[in-house]
This record gives sequence, structure tokens and C-alpha cells, in this order.
Amino acid sequence: MHSSNFLQSIPDKINDELFEDLIHTEHVQLERIVSEGHSSPESGWYDQARHEWVMVIQGKAILQFDDLSEVTLSKNDYLNIPAHTKHRVKWTDPKQKTVWLAVHY
Repeated sequence: MHSSNFLQSIPDKINDELFEDLIHTEHVQLERIVSEGHSSPESGWYDQARHEWVMVIQGKAILQFDDLSEVTLSKNDYLNIPAHTKHRVKWTDPKQKTVWLAVHY
């Protein structure tokens, strides 16, 4: 067994959004995502085959959906995104790291 701290080992500076698998099986993927002023390209909609549950552990973000609705997430806010719900990261705070926990199931 091995334990870790979710907020440790985050680089001081990141050029690209950081995606790290914590667990990846046939049925579930658990990942840590670190953003710092990152967003999806204007044409970059996620359309995933599995449901995604996301939680902002630290920082702030805005998710946008293809109907142009938006959800703002701050520390400890979470959201379940059903499979094939087109969405994108519209904004993450450029002044601090936004650390996400994402569960794909």
C-alpha cells in the first residue's frame, strides 16, 4: 500500500494543463488535473463516452456547455457531467493553480 497527498508534487510552473492518472481500470479512471489560466480551444469540445464527475479541490474554473450555459466551480464544488454532454473549460484562474479531481465512469 502507498499513500500520497493530493496537493503535493505539483510543479511550481506548468506550461500545459497537467493530467495525471491516479487509477485507471476498464471501468473507472481517477485523475488529477492541474490548470493555471488554461482553457479549452474555442473549437475544443469534450464529448466523452463515459460520465465524468469533477470536483475543484483548489482554485476556480468555469465550464461551458454546447447550449452555452456555464457552471462556475470554486473550492470543494463538484459536478456530474453525463456521457456525451459536450463541454469545455472556458476559464481557470490565472493567478492560482486550479486542482481538479476527475472520475470517469
